Amino acid sequence: MELGPIRLFLADVDGTLVTHEKLLTDASIDAVRRLRAQGILFAITSGRPPRGMAMLIEPLELDTPIAAFNGGLLVDRHMHTLEERVLPEPLVRPIAALIGSFGLDVWIYRGADWYVPDPNGAHVAREAWTVKFEPAVMAGLDGLTDSVAKLVGVSDDRQSVSQATAAVHERFGEHVTAAASQPYYLDVTHPDANKGVVAQNLARRYGLSVNEIATIGDMPNDVLMFAHSGLSIAMGNADPQVRRAARRTTDTNDHDGLAKAVERLILPRGG
Repeated sequence: MELGPIRLFLADVDGTLVTHEKLLTDASIDAVRRLRAQGILFAITSGRPPRGMAMLIEPLELDTPIAAFNGGLLVDRHMHTLEERVLPEPLVRPIAALIGSFGLDVWIYRGADWYVPDPNGAHVAREAWTVKFEPAVMAGLDGLTDSVAKLVGVSDDRQSVSQATAAVHERFGEHVTAAASQPYYLDVTHPDANKGVVAQNLARRYGLSVNEIATIGDMPNDVLMFAHSGLSIAMGNADPQVRRAARRTTDTNDHDGLAKAVERLILPRGG
């Protein structure tokens, strides 16, 4: 594919835009500022809920749609809903049961709320610190199966996460998107709530061709957007399959890999 000018840069957040400590560096802020100065749009997509990305809006001066829940919910900079895609209600219980059968904790994201079975469970404190709000504790799924934007399976056993992902694909693959957003998270969303659809949505909104879009990420759920961009970039800390799927690779998120990608790969193709 012949690459022309890049007009939009779509970035993952965790493991890509922010450091391991979830910090937005001055170099990244400056890189986005330089993109804007050259007339290149910048957008973000993440498995995070909308409130979990609110702290990025002002420093990055975001004015493009923000794709939360891997595209399950698109909001504007004022957190007003633009589009929403939720899991089919009859599938929520059986998917949660299947994930749980592999020993994963199951979290629910529903509207603006986040529910967990155990507030002291694996990664709950870390996630609360990342998204800047606390979860509600659920005793079960009663009353929580409608309007579910995302189910998350959580475990530090990477093999179990991988096996659960494969099982969800095998049993529910036509009805959901299931992919790892972190080595310890399995995200299950609406079939049209994935980062590939996010890239397609932004292309339609701004009248762009595939060749005019660049994407960057580090985890398997980011590969879904690579196919809808002319230039796909893997972070230096990326999962091996992500590096294989990308056209180019940059430095790690703890060494300003996104900013370096902007300098070396995006700005030279701007305009």
